[in-house]
Amino acid sequence: MKFGVLQFFSWPGRRVPLPQVYERAWQRIDIMEHSGYDAVWLAEHHFSTYSVCPSIHMMGAHIAARTTRLRIGMGVSLPLFYHPLRLAEEVALLDVISGGRVNWGAGRGFDAKEYATFGIARDDSYPQFREHLDVVLKAWTEERLTYHGEYCDYDDVEVLPKPLQEPHPPVWVAASSLDAIAWSAAKGFSILMDPHASHEELGAKRTFYAQALKKAGYCARGRDIPMARNIALGRTEEEAEATARRGAEFMFGSYLRKPDAVRPAQQKTIPGAAVAAADASPQERVDRYVNEVVICGTPEQVIDELQRLEETLPLDYLLCTPLSHSSFMLFTEEVLPAFL
Repeated sequence: MKFGVLQFFSWPGRRVPLPQVYERAWQRIDIMEHSGYDAVWLAEHHFSTYSVCPSIHMMGAHIAARTTRLRIGMGVSLPLFYHPLRLAEEVALLDVISGGRVNWGAGRGFDAKEYATFGIARDDSYPQFREHLDVVLKAWTEERLTYHGEYCDYDDVEVLPKPLQEPHPPVWVAASSLDAIAWSAAKGFSILMDPHASHEELGAKRTFYAQALKKAGYCARGRDIPMARNIALGRTEEEAEATARRGAEFMFGSYLRKPDAVRPAQQKTIPGAAVAAADASPQERVDRYVNEVVICGTPEQVIDELQRLEETLPLDYLLCTPLSHSSFMLFTEEVLPAFL
C-alpha cells in the first residue's frame, strides 16, 4: 500500500494568525519527506477558511524548494478557473523546478460561490472542464498547439516549458459520481476517489470503475488509485472519536453545507449516500460521517481497519487527511511503519 497526505490549510475559527497555519503544514511536510509517504497532495479552494490555499501550484513550488524526494500532487487543480494554456505552463514549470516530481490531479470543482465569483456557468461545467483538460494535455505533448473547440480556439501556439516527465506528469481526474467515473474510465484516466463517500460506497465505486475500464479496453492493473480518507487517531477510542467529531462538525459548518455540495443532484451516485442524506438532522449527518467515512481509533485499531480495507475495497493507495496534528504524528510513527 502507498501512502499520501491530502494537505489542507484549514483555518478553523481564525484562532491563530494565518501564517502559522502554513508554517505548521510545512513542518508536517518536512516530516513526510523523511518518512515513508509517497506524496503530499495539495487541495485548491477559494473564498473559505476550510482551506486557505488558492494557488496549489505556487504552494507546490515552495514545497519543491524544501524537499528532494516527496512527490507533489495536485489534489486537485481546478481547470475551469484558469486559462488552460496558463495552467499548462504553471504545472509544467513546477514539474521542471521540482525535478519531475509532479502528480497532476484535475477536478471540476463544485462550490457554487467559486463558480459565481469566477463567472463560470455550472450548466456548462462538464464539457468545459473536459475541454480544458484536453487542451492542457495537448499543450504538453504537441510541439505547437492548434486547437479549435467549443470553448478554446488557438492557432500555432508554442506552450513552454514542456514538463520534465515524459510525455507529461501522471494524470488523475477527481471523480465522485458514476457519470464522472464512467467518463474517466472511457478515456483511460486514473481517478482520485472522494473523501466524503462511506467505505462501502467507495468499494462499490472502485468496482464500477474497474468494470468501466475493462469495457473501454483499458486495464486497471498497475494504476495508483488514491482513495481519500479522513483519519482521526488517539490513545483511546474516546479521544479519537472526539477528534473525528470536531473535524466533521467543522466540515459541515464551513464546507459540506448542503447535500449537493458533495454530490450534484443531476449526477448518478451509488445508493446509500451517508453524507448527502437530505432527510438527516445535522447531528445524524455528523454521526454517520464519523461512523461510516472517517478511519477512527487507536493506532492498533487503525492498522486493523486499513488491513480490512486493503482486502475488501481494495485499498492500495491511502490518501489520508489527518483531522489533527496528533492524528498525523500517531499515524506517521505507529501506523505507517506497519505497512512499509
